[in-house]
Amino acid sequence: MPVKDIPDRGELVVCTVLKAKGFGAFVKLEEYPDKEGFIHIKEVASGWVKNIRDYVKEGQRVVCKVMEVDSSKGYVDLSLKRVNEHQKREKIQQWKNEQKAEKLLQIIGERIGKSKEECYEEFGRELIKKYGSLYTAFEEAAYDNEILEKDGFEGDWIPHFIEIANENIAIPFVDISGYVEISSPKSSGIEDIKKALKQIEKSNDDVEVKVKYISAPLYRVEVRASDYKIAEKELRECAEKGIEYIKKHGGEGVFKREIK
Repeated sequence: MPVKDIPDRGELVVCTVLKAKGFGAFVKLEEYPDKEGFIHIKEVASGWVKNIRDYVKEGQRVVCKVMEVDSSKGYVDLSLKRVNEHQKREKIQQWKNEQKAEKLLQIIGERIGKSKEECYEEFGRELIKKYGSLYTAFEEAAYDNEILEKDGFEGDWIPHFIEIANENIAIPFVDISGYVEISSPKSSGIEDIKKALKQIEKSNDDVEVKVKYISAPLYRVEVRASDYKIAEKELRECAEKGIEYIKKHGGEGVFKREIK
């Protein structure tokens, strides 16, 4: 259930083709109840389109970009050709996530004796405003069970929301890696290198950093974190801890994001 009644210009929307003939296709906007849009034949594909039905057919699900909107008439002009494959996959996944989130919200409603619409009115819309989408709210709650109360939300629905999030949402992680070259000419060098590599490793609820041997003096540092920025930050900081340690003990160390 969207916060607004009609999409914005430039927005990507999930559509189902209702009719495709002549100079375009009429579609149903899946995320906006009772709203339809139109794809002009010139916006179906690059180049000349002889028969629109070679590209879209009734019942087909497509992702379109909103070109023009007349909110007073509820008119939405769409483009199919201005959406690339990556955008399409990403938008479809986002839409599926929101469908899942709506079903989870309905379960919460059943537990507290309220309809899905009542849940939206009481706290769903505010969650969307705060976190950008209902699914993201579930992700945040699964990642940090105290986030809702930290952000000022109140109500008997919160324990149920957290429980449902923990049971149904897989916390997303990203995996990245970099490399360190560590060596020592000292007689205690092997032990010093082991201790330096130990300085790099880290494990907690937010991030996991492991070191794997490649071939002396090269080691791969593998990081798993909740998002890319955190992963990059931890990769460099943890690598520097190991390098700092080995240098203090008479050795050499350098960090490399990639090896050639």
